[in-house]
Formats: sequence, C-alpha cells, structure tokens
Amino acid sequence: MQPFRVLLVDDHKHARQGMREIVSEDDDFLVVGEAASGEEALALMDRATPELVLMDISMPGMGGLEAAKAIKSRYPEVKIVMVTVSDDPAHLFEALKKGAQGYLLKNLNPAAWREYLRAIASDEAPLNPELALSILREFAGRSMAADARERGGARDGLLREGLTPRETEILQEVARGRTNRDIASELGLSEHTVKNHLKNILQKLHLDNRVQLTRYAFESGLVDRS
Repeated sequence: MQPFRVLLVDDHKHARQGMREIVSEDDDFLVVGEAASGEEALALMDRATPELVLMDISMPGMGGLEAAKAIKSRYPEVKIVMVTVSDDPAHLFEALKKGAQGYLLKNLNPAAWREYLRAIASDEAPLNPELALSILREFAGRSMAADARERGGARDGLLREGLTPRETEILQEVARGRTNRDIASELGLSEHTVKNHLKNILQKLHLDNRVQLTRYAFESGLVDRS
C-alpha cells in the first residue's frame, strides 16, 4: 500500500518540525508539504495533493477553522485533523462544522498521535460517547423533550432507509464509540465485514463519516442519552 500523504499546517516552525518527526516515524505516512498559514495550505493543495491535513486551529490571517472550511469545499475527499493545545469542546464543534474529521491535542504522546491518525486514515476513528452526546446537543439545538417526541418517527425512518437489523446493530456500536475491531469482536464478525456494513450504512443514510453516524443514532433514539 502507498503511504498516506500528509500536509502539515502551523505558523510555528518548531511545531511543524515536531509534527513531522512524529508522523515520519510511521511508514504509513509521507509528509508531502508544510505551510505556515491557511493561505499557504490552500496554495499547496494542488501541488502537494495531500490526503490528510494536520492543521493548527490558531494562526494569523486565515486561521485553521476557516482554512478547513475552504479546503473541504474544494477538496471534499481530503481528511482534516485539527491540532490544538486546548480541549475546549467549542473548538471541536466548530472544527466538525467546518468539515474536519477529528482533532489532536499537542500534548498527547507521539504513539497516541500515530494510532489516531492511522484510525482516521482508515475511517475507523472512534468518537468518545460523552463527546458524541455533547456534539449532538450542540448541533441539534433543540430540547430533550422535543427529541423524545420525535423518536418514534425517527425509528420508523430507519426502516424506510432500508437498514437491516445487523446494520442497525453496527450503527449503535459506532455511536457508542467502538472501533471496527471492537465491533467485529462483539458481533462475531470479521473487520472486513464490519467495514462493508459501514460503507452500506453511510450510503443508505447519505452520510459521510462516523461523527454524522453518531449524531444520527442519537437523534433516532438508538442509543440512550443518559
């Protein structure tokens, strides 16, 4: 397999150097460029053709969030992971709204970085259940009582979308923050089978990633919010 092509974006040279050292330790990744601003990142996209962008949130000029939105609008297939020193949920909410696939804290150990990036590259990055609930509440913008009234219709909607019982089980496990490997073990399936089911689920629900699946599962009442 070809290594996953990575673009590093941070206005601090030493930060980019640190990211390069971490990513370069894994043969699954190849750093194809560096940028010191959102503007530089956009200018490099066509030439560097990255598949993954590691982007600092706070930069002068075009910041990371604005750059993420611009990149996803032009290159929707590119995965973006925001890099930040803060675990403020508001930053993550905004990043997800702009199209980012995830986020990394700068103080995490290098092994955790590489494990998470491999999961992102394989579309397997799990979402912490508590964080998933917070994201849902942020995006939904409506009361719990209103959600409860809608659950019956949402469940019927799942049937109309044509999800099989097995696909519904896998959707529930995704919303609980399980990895493909965990789901395979729990349901007695191979990881390959789980990946195929996930692909079908995304197509049937017209969704793009696990974050959106998690939101859908909570809104449909498939996962208990308590």
